[in-house]
Amino acid sequence: MSSAAPAPGAPDGRPSVPVPVPPGGHPLRVDPARVHGRSGAPEGRGPTAGHLPVVDETSAGGLVVERHVSGPRAAVILRRNRGGRLEMCLPKGHLEGAETPAEAAVREIHEETGIVGTVRSTLGVIDYWFSGEDRRVHKVVHHFLLRAEGGAITAAGDPDGEAEDACWVLVEELPHRLAYPNEQRLAATALQVLIRTPDLVE
Repeated sequence: MSSAAPAPGAPDGRPSVPVPVPPGGHPLRVDPARVHGRSGAPEGRGPTAGHLPVVDETSAGGLVVERHVSGPRAAVILRRNRGGRLEMCLPKGHLEGAETPAEAAVREIHEETGIVGTVRSTLGVIDYWFSGEDRRVHKVVHHFLLRAEGGAITAAGDPDGEAEDACWVLVEELPHRLAYPNEQRLAATALQVLIRTPDLVE
């Protein structure tokens, strides 16, 4: 889970509200009145600046791993951030319909990397906040360790076209190469799991 940072205190003396820091980002400035359910916007009108609605989103993904002569390696994706810089990330995406997080992880990893996997273990959950023009989003992402069963590494099947490329990277290198600190920590956890129980992906 991401660390928390204090939000600015409210002018009426209410205590400040801890706000998670998004991976690679900065603390969101959340209006405590909104957090406590007092929007302050006139009834029947849309949100005003500082009073955006809060939306919960759930996604799933993780590391799909295969054995290699150099050590276990995972399929990752490369995509552009808002600043246009290419970043290495773990594949993930939203749950669809009645999917469980594990089912969504298998589907999303296959779509974004071309690799078919089976879930072997849970790795952890990341949650963070980000803000758009019309809402604040609290996002929860479930991560799993999967064993690669087949397929060919490619980002061509990504239906959203967000992944520009997909490639294999040694799991031991991921804590230094992934763009976001929380994903780096998940990769380090996966490496320890594989050291203790290598048969998970054999």
